[in-house]
Amino acid sequence: MASSSGFGPPKLNDFILTERLGSGTYATVYKAYRKQDSREAVAVKVVAKKTLNKASTENLLTEIEILKTVRHPHIVHLKDFVWDSENIYLILEWCSGGDLSRFIRSRRILPEGIARRFLQQIACALKFLHDRNISHLDLKPQNILLSGSVLKLADFGFAQYMSPWDEKSVLRGSPLYMAPEMVCRRQYDSRVDLWSVGVILYEALFGRAPFASRSYSELEEKIRSDQPIELPPGARVSKHCRDLLLRLLERNPNARITFAEFFTHPFVDMEHMPSAESLGKAKELVQQAVQKDQDGERSVALSLYCSALEHFVPAIYYESDRQRKDVLRQKVCQYASRAEELKALVASDNKLIFEQARTSRDILRGTKRGREMSREQPRLLAALEMASDAIAKEQSGVDDNEALDDYQNCLGELLLALAAEPQGRRRELLHSEIKSLMSRAEYLKKNIKMQETQRDASLDREPLSDSVRSSCCVQ
Repeated sequence: MASSSGFGPPKLNDFILTERLGSGTYATVYKAYRKQDSREAVAVKVVAKKTLNKASTENLLTEIEILKTVRHPHIVHLKDFVWDSENIYLILEWCSGGDLSRFIRSRRILPEGIARRFLQQIACALKFLHDRNISHLDLKPQNILLSGSVLKLADFGFAQYMSPWDEKSVLRGSPLYMAPEMVCRRQYDSRVDLWSVGVILYEALFGRAPFASRSYSELEEKIRSDQPIELPPGARVSKHCRDLLLRLLERNPNARITFAEFFTHPFVDMEHMPSAESLGKAKELVQQAVQKDQDGERSVALSLYCSALEHFVPAIYYESDRQRKDVLRQKVCQYASRAEELKALVASDNKLIFEQARTSRDILRGTKRGREMSREQPRLLAALEMASDAIAKEQSGVDDNEALDDYQNCLGELLLALAAEPQGRRRELLHSEIKSLMSRAEYLKKNIKMQETQRDASLDREPLSDSVRSSCCVQ
């Protein structure tokens, strides 16, 4: 089936091996072409038998077993494997975009939106593996390949079948991306993959791993430290991104984010991951939005337009045809424009409600009974003050996310107060205040989502160098 030569790439009966792509302790990877008429491009991982000991032989067999049994759009496909007297050959699908490490180096840092699209694809592959009790155990940018706009996990040489309760102590992977419990040779479980994901996301956003070091001893010292991970000074990332990073890079595995929490985290947002279903969901929502718009239900129409746009942007990302991409972009611009118009109309509609609520708030604060209640329940007065601060922040437009946090905090306190308030005029005023603040919070949430969607839609218009254009996740 195959034969080897002491000079140049090995010889395979069905393939012509050409350029060497990389090499490690046990294997060398070549680009190759099938000799048949199709001239299909593949990657061939050549493992020299003489380099294999018992442990590495077991690893190789596990890698072949896993890759032969899994089939997923974000995991590299093992097409076949053959062997001769000297080597074992893994025939893998060809990924033309190189690896994620090269992509990050070519851009230095990635915009948060692009890093998020990468992360969604990693999460999709990890969920598939996690559901089958498979842990990769060597996640790093060099083992993540790009094929056009699609990202694929590769190199399962250290992968293991691990149930959630399984623990290991064997050192596996690359030190820069290893979880502290593995480096310290303590018992570890599948959560080490989540630490590695955190390191990859950190490197994508900031251009270097959190423990970048000049020597292995310096690296080991940093990893063994009990100091919590901090983001670089002046790091400008969203609240959800920061939260996910710090929870992934939690040194204590028992306090680290779980797989279930990771897959449902708002920054990962797998519901809006680019897929074949994205366009269908977007069209269905926009049809509902248009109908509500025609019926004069402005607020509902605005919400539906925003939801539709959250699926249209992933649909642009998923679409590979240039002309269809342009058509989708035009639709996004059209619907975003109508949403902006509706946003202004809804704001105008709400103005009277907001003014009425201000009167209610003043009555709650200013009456004698209101003053007595403030002494009995100072938390209520503090919540009303927080509501005023939220409105002021929203109107200033400096930080909508901070304003939204204030709205949500004060609403939590006011709802508790409402539950304790007996029937009467005061309860009616408090109910009116809560209704008004909820309306403002929902309006602000839609505005934030609109801004995020428009930023995502503009990502593919960023200038890219020729060397990475073909492998960019947004074309």
